[in-house]
Amino acid sequence: MRPTKLDPDARTAALGTLPQWTYDSARDSISRSFRFKDFNAAFGFMTRAALIAEKMDHHPEWFNVYNKVTVTLVTHDVKGLSELDVQLAQAMDALAG
Repeated sequence: MRPTKLDPDARTAALGTLPQWTYDSARDSISRSFRFKDFNAAFGFMTRAALIAEKMDHHPEWFNVYNKVTVTLVTHDVKGLSELDVQLAQAMDALAG
């Protein structure tokens, strides 16, 4: 099933469940930086998150330097946030602990 863009009420409700994520209204996207004890832990997080993203067929924009992973989530097909972004953000939060 094709994702749909979250309406303003659904977006507000979803953002309430993701307090560590920052909303960017210009892109209708969310971002978060994760810090880990070292590169190995950061890369392990990315590997586990990549497996989840692949199963969802929804892939993050992300950047890694040593122990930091910066993630931006947006559904390009709908030009904004969808439930897929919320689900992947929640999964990443759970992985990061």
